[in-house]
Amino acid sequence: MNTKYHRLFKRDTDEGHFWPSFTDLLTTVLLCFILIFITMMIIKSLQIEEMKRTIDQIMGVRAQLVNEMKEEFSDSELGIEVDEKTGAIIFNTDILFEFDEAELKPESFAFLDEFVPTYLDILLGSGYEEYVAEIIIEGHTDRNGSYLYNLELAQERAYSVASYILGEDFPYKNIQSHLEEKLTVNSKSFSDNRTDEGGNYSADDSRRVEFKFRLKDEEILNKTREILGE
Repeated sequence: MNTKYHRLFKRDTDEGHFWPSFTDLLTTVLLCFILIFITMMIIKSLQIEEMKRTIDQIMGVRAQLVNEMKEEFSDSELGIEVDEKTGAIIFNTDILFEFDEAELKPESFAFLDEFVPTYLDILLGSGYEEYVAEIIIEGHTDRNGSYLYNLELAQERAYSVASYILGEDFPYKNIQSHLEEKLTVNSKSFSDNRTDEGGNYSADDSRRVEFKFRLKDEEILNKTREILGE
């Protein structure tokens, strides 16, 4: 009898020692998880702050470029318009082309000789070049004719401008290498038409060529993804 009770008592004592130890182990594991979670949250918070700084930096560059474009061209005698949101340079195709034609007017060469160097001085100067991924010459038309016809016309007009400023007759050879690295041409046909002050469709305003720039959004997006660990 004594032996039996002794064994039972011993087993109860052993179990009593076991459960407090197991509870302590669970508590330790839980605390480790809490510490890991807090550490991860702190790291993520720092990464988000870095991401915000990156986005603020690129948005600041765009804002600075737009302001400099406005200061340079808003009151220019060249008769061009600056988009206040994107910094795109917009000029009516009458400056460059006859109606429904894609061959540059003789007087358009002097216009481009004055405009392009000034534009690139802003866009690729003052440390902005590293942020600029692409320079786009974009053609737009009115609704006269089919979409495909105008798609081709707008493309040919944009190409005519690019062909001249990258060609032998363009006097500023020193900037052509910069253009070759970044320049593309694009056509929007009549898909992005414009309106007059009354909000009505304007064929005259829709016929235009735009010089646009694209900042390194893809590179910034990749960096943001890297920061977030995606």
